[in-house]
Amino acid sequence: MKKVFYLKSCGTNKKIMAALDLTDWELREIKSKPMTKPELESLYQLAKSYEALFSKKSTQIKARGIDVKSLSEEDFKALILDHYSFLKRPVFVSDQEIFIGNEKDNLENLNRYFQTL
Repeated sequence: MKKVFYLKSCGTNKKIMAALDLTDWELREIKSKPMTKPELESLYQLAKSYEALFSKKSTQIKARGIDVKSLSEEDFKALILDHYSFLKRPVFVSDQEIFIGNEKDNLENLNRYFQTL
């Protein structure tokens, strides 16, 4: 499995994806087709944390008055399933590896991964 979870309205997601050859990758736009519980659980198996998959920049945090520091792993899971903006993105996932978000270190690792394909 090679899949990218992304948001089509996000310029950063578009820029990252445009720089990569995604010919053999399944592209999954998370606003139009929300993530399912089994999909999230499969991402968790690689990430080892729902918090790692959680976007602390989501506008929903302020809108809902959420105290991120008080959230448990189950809370992170429930929020990601509740609203697409809680998923840190883009998420690139293969059978063995996962690359979450747009931080510099993650993008460097992602580019190295694509160079080995």
